[in-house]
Amino acid sequence: MLDPLRFAAALGVAIFHQMFWSWAWTSIGVPGFERTVAADVLYPSAAPFTWFGWVGVEIFFVISGFVIANSASTSSPGAFLLGRALRLYPAVWVCATATLLVLLLFGSGPASELIVPYIHAMLMVPKGVTGQWLDEVYWTLAAETAFYGLVFCAMLTRKITLRHLAFGLTIYSAMFNAAALLVASCTTPSDLPYLVILMFRVPCAAFLLSHGCFFALGIWLFISANRQLTALEQLAIAVTCLSGAAEIYFFASFFLESIPAIADQSALVPIMVWAAAVFLIARAANRSRRSADIAPAEAPAYLRTLGLITYPLYLTHNVIGSAIIRALVDAGLDATSALWIALGLLVLVCWFICAKIEPAVRCALMQTLSHFGQLPKRQPARRPALARGLRLPLPVAARVTAPSPS
Repeated sequence: MLDPLRFAAALGVAIFHQMFWSWAWTSIGVPGFERTVAADVLYPSAAPFTWFGWVGVEIFFVISGFVIANSASTSSPGAFLLGRALRLYPAVWVCATATLLVLLLFGSGPASELIVPYIHAMLMVPKGVTGQWLDEVYWTLAAETAFYGLVFCAMLTRKITLRHLAFGLTIYSAMFNAAALLVASCTTPSDLPYLVILMFRVPCAAFLLSHGCFFALGIWLFISANRQLTALEQLAIAVTCLSGAAEIYFFASFFLESIPAIADQSALVPIMVWAAAVFLIARAANRSRRSADIAPAEAPAYLRTLGLITYPLYLTHNVIGSAIIRALVDAGLDATSALWIALGLLVLVCWFICAKIEPAVRCALMQTLSHFGQLPKRQPARRPALARGLRLPLPVAARVTAPSPS
């Protein structure tokens, strides 16, 4: 369930950037790097169906909370950190380098401006409030790495559990999103308080202020996949859902008020799309708990492949996808055909990256790390301290009665 959902979310973000943001950004005046390589193509008739594709990021974060909770619950701190590094860095190194080359070949800005953003991307270091991203999609990695770091630190304490993390992120993020919603209801996008709150959404993603609720929801859904939730935990889920809906509503309202082409659309649309995705994850979690005594069926290979393609597709669709569309349009194709051909080519390229290049880079990275000491191994089936918040029932040993002598 998670792999096709993750792929659909990435595809939604790609379509949003290429069919909506590629031309609608002029209404706001905040272009990204892809503007330096994009073709001059417009898709205004598709706006009602593409403007909310950015909500795929919020879906990513919920899935990340679920997946990372599962990984952390069966790993030592060292194994968890190594697993995250081996999963994230190979694709980033390949995709960031490809993005840099495209910007150097087709971009119009000076090459010197790309050096620091490229280093930030390769190290997955947030750029802070000022500065530029190598590609604007990399802001989500700042939120992801902040969440991974939070989980890793919790694992080191051996006292903070998944349940503690979920409660903390629920309260922390809900307070900020409640304030953002209050500001949105009392101001307009041209007012300073509104702009200050909006500023924290992307540049300060590493603080998990607006997006922490999505990771918290993923943890709660993972816990619900392992046991029945208490009344307090069910209340926490309701709070995270309301907090997530508030964050989505705030950003959607900003879009609707700032971009005339979608002024007649409803901010409830992206909320409904996100809620549908959360429902699917929750349903899969509930099904997993009900079939706990049954060995899980192996997911089809093609679905797993879709999940693996998602990460490089997300990292390459913006700048590299724009460059492909530009080349196809310059060759005489119409804008719509160029878009779908570009996405198809990117899927093939990303399959090659995840199937061939990433494993080779990962193997080289593991060999390099092994020279500095023994690599940490995954823990046995016994769950470490971080998972105690699950309160899973302990297995009961069968009592064997010795046969009475006859």
